Amino acid sequence: IEKMTDLVAVWEVALSDGVHKIEFEHGTTSGKRVVYVDGKEQIRKEWMFKLVGKETFTVGAAKTKAAINIDAVSGFAYEYTLDIDGKSLKKYMENRSKTTNTWILSLDGTVCRVVLEKDTMDVWCNGKKLETAGEFVEDGTETHFSVGDHNCCIKAVSSGKRKEGIIHTLIVDDREIPEAVE
Repeated sequence: IEKMTDLVAVWEVALSDGVHKIEFEHGTTSGKRVVYVDGKEQIRKEWMFKLVGKETFTVGAAKTKAAINIDAVSGFAYEYTLDIDGKSLKKYMENRSKTTNTWILSLDGTVCRVVLEKDTMDVWCNGKKLETAGEFVEDGTETHFSVGDHNCCIKAVSSGKRKEGIIHTLIVDDREIPEAVE
């Protein structure tokens, strides 16, 4: 295995199907550019005469658009920034925390990462989109699904405050799971 001697940047990106690791190699003498997503090579370019520019690729099950920007800072110093879905990684993650809820719990000795996409009400667990059944209840809605032999439900209840909006709570086997901060 060739050693990654030109590794210049590593990012972790939390998407609905999991946390993805993006690594970037940039050979400033050869102009080589290599992008790895979760350890798999996505792009390899050798002998690029232009040392600045952009590499675009996709990440995760939903094929989310990503781009690495290469900018010259001064002399032979370069800056590498990652854009996800056309936004800087920081902006993307801030926006994502408004549009999704994430819970991390252990079930039957396995760590489960459950993600709710609030706009579509899709529920993901460890990279797979789950079958769900939604129902209206007295104080809001319930989205039912199962993970293994466990009955799960995400309750959506109005907070009564416009700024807070709807509060989503994950219940697994009648136990409330605290939300994770990613």
